[in-house]
Amino acid sequence: MTNIHHGLLNENERTHWVRLRTLVMLRWIAVGGQLSAIVVAQHLFRLDLDIGLSLMAVGMSVIANLIAGFVYPENKRLSEREITLMLIFDMLQLTALLYLTGGLHNPFALLILAPVTIAATVLRPGPTILIGAVAIGLITFVMWFYRPLRTETGFVMQMPQDFVFGFWVAIVIGVFFLGAYAHRITSEINSMSEALLATQMALAREQKISDLAGVVAATAHELGTPLATIKLTSSELAKELADRPDLQEDAALIRDQADRCRDILQSMGRAGKDDLHMRTAPLITVVREAAEPHLDRGKDVIFTSVPGDGAPERQPIIWRRPEIVHGLRNLIQNAVDFAATTVWVDLHWTKSQVIVRIIDDGRGYPLQLIGRIGEPFVRLRSHEDDQKKRPGYQGMGLGLFIAKTLLERSGAEINFSNGRDPYSDPAEPGLRGGAVVEIIWPVQAISPGEFEAARPLGDNPPIPT
Repeated sequence: MTNIHHGLLNENERTHWVRLRTLVMLRWIAVGGQLSAIVVAQHLFRLDLDIGLSLMAVGMSVIANLIAGFVYPENKRLSEREITLMLIFDMLQLTALLYLTGGLHNPFALLILAPVTIAATVLRPGPTILIGAVAIGLITFVMWFYRPLRTETGFVMQMPQDFVFGFWVAIVIGVFFLGAYAHRITSEINSMSEALLATQMALAREQKISDLAGVVAATAHELGTPLATIKLTSSELAKELADRPDLQEDAALIRDQADRCRDILQSMGRAGKDDLHMRTAPLITVVREAAEPHLDRGKDVIFTSVPGDGAPERQPIIWRRPEIVHGLRNLIQNAVDFAATTVWVDLHWTKSQVIVRIIDDGRGYPLQLIGRIGEPFVRLRSHEDDQKKRPGYQGMGLGLFIAKTLLERSGAEINFSNGRDPYSDPAEPGLRGGAVVEIIWPVQAISPGEFEAARPLGDNPPIPT
């Protein structure tokens, strides 16, 4: 899981997702809006504006866009520093225009929030705070220093000072609220995207392992008979070569069987065959396969199988899907990591459900986070004793997220709980009382059914490539 996590993009790399062309296009839209507002204010509302200086302020953005278009290619990706400088420039340009058109008496002063929102969505907290502070400073400046809005008749258009102060307070609150809100939502979206990418990578890796196992099983299955025949025939030839003149027939048989082996290998091709016997297996077989990498890590892993009331004694045959195997493996790994001595894997089935419970004798999950288990990048079970058991473990919750996502994809419902209060004195080793994970599948979601499992499989078809 560490390798997968290291393969994800960090926050510094996210800033290079923003194209220069995107910000330039937004700036052209702002230029169009500013020019339209100047024209409407002068001709419709008959305001006495300093057209020359106002157009110069708008022209600053025009010149900046033209320079960006000529100097940089269209596919230019901006660094964090470049985005920060561009947004500060836009705020300075807007502040210059507000200074010429009434300051906070101009309702378009609200647009100072746009660069702050953009910064919160694409930048780290440090540059975002810087841009927010610059926005507050600039909006405070135009509250006190500005050229009043006058009509052609000399009437000054302005609000009462209490309303101006209220407008300033609203903008300042908007800077904090919109910045924090946008940054929070964007961070969650990025975290979820990275976690889903890790899930896809894990599932692809498990699928390759499953395919490889199918190839190995198919090879052994297909070549078993001819290789055994070759061995038997060669042994007979070695014994009888001196006394039997009719060994030519046996030699011909060896040749035929060798040809058969060659034909089988050719039919398997590069990808091999999909062994239909590998598609389904008894419940305990699939669970043991998932737990196998963690059975020799110094902890006891105990498997129990108990049918429900009215359920058949024979274990259900379930699909052996990569998402089921990998999801169970992550959950069992987590239990082994934090168990004191023992992990229990209980298998239970009824006519309508298949249930797997994974229980350890560790401290369990923190109560304040138990409702968030399964979210990516949530630190879990970071007690000092747990850190000693698992040194270097970051505890970001990515493994549990992948397990939960994969198992829910297979139709399961997953419940996380504790067998006891994790803040009370530790239970004696070997007693159930730590974390409890319950995975519940409807039978129709995980089992092919009695008829499907029992029917003839036929030939192993080639795996599509």
